[in-house]
Amino acid sequence: MANSRRVARVASLIKREVSQMLLNDFQDDQIGSGMVSITNVDISGDLQHARIFVSIYGSTDKKTATLNRLKSSAGFVRRELAHRIRLRRTPSVVFLLDPSLEEGDRMLDLLNTISQQGEES
Repeated sequence: MANSRRVARVASLIKREVSQMLLNDFQDDQIGSGMVSITNVDISGDLQHARIFVSIYGSTDKKTATLNRLKSSAGFVRRELAHRIRLRRTPSVVFLLDPSLEEGDRMLDLLNTISQQGEES
C-alpha cells in the first residue's frame, strides 16, 4: 500500500513539473504554446520508467510534429526532473499521445447528432 502511494505521489510530481516545463522552459513555440497538455503520468512500480500521456490540439500533421519534438526532448525532461525532484534514480521518460479527449469530443458530437435526429422525427 505504501509503495502504491509513493508511485502515485511521484507520478503527480512528474505531471506537475513537466507541465511547468511546457509552460516555461521549452524554447520551441509549438511545444510551449499551450497546444500540449499532460493528461496522465504512468510510473512503473520500481520508479524507473515514466510514461507521460499528452493531449495535443491541432491537425494530424501538427500533432505528429509536436509529439516528435516532445520525444526528442525526453533527455532534457529527464535531466530537468533530476534537478527538480529528488529521487534515488530519475525515471526514463517516454511521451505518448492520449487520444481520449478527442474521442470524448467525437462521442459528444455523435450524441448531439442522434439527439437532433430524434427531435426531428
